[in-house]
Amino acid sequence: MELLTALKIDLGLVTNAYDSRLNEYIDAAKTEIKRQGATLDLTDTDDAMLVVQYASWMWRRRDTGEGMPRMVRYALNNRIFAEKARV
Repeated sequence: MELLTALKIDLGLVTNAYDSRLNEYIDAAKTEIKRQGATLDLTDTDDAMLVVQYASWMWRRRDTGEGMPRMVRYALNNRIFAEKARV
């Protein structure tokens, strides 16, 4: 899955003007997810979508200041707990 394309679809963007900035948000989302305890496998659709959801929230938050949506927090927690249960 192309993360940038998925993020642009999620945000409703059709222009390439923000691609560089959006890639930075994708990288920041990956870093933050890893910092919270998950090891990402971006060939896994669930992990890729988690990165897109997280980056999308980060993009929207800059305007609204909203807290993390429950669905993103729920997906992140499930990912972390599933990884810890496998160990």
